[in-house]
Amino acid sequence: MTISMYQALIPVSIRTLNNLANILEKGAAYAETKKIEPSVFI
Repeated sequence: MTISMYQALIPVSIRTLNNLANILEKGAAYAETKKIEPSVFI
């Protein structure tokens, strides 16, 4: 059985991007609660 590049790359990329989105949401929430300008983190 062979595995395609799509099967090897896309699920991992989707999971990684979802994790990044969650981290960024938590950072934005933290900045909001501490009254920090979100652009400072960038």
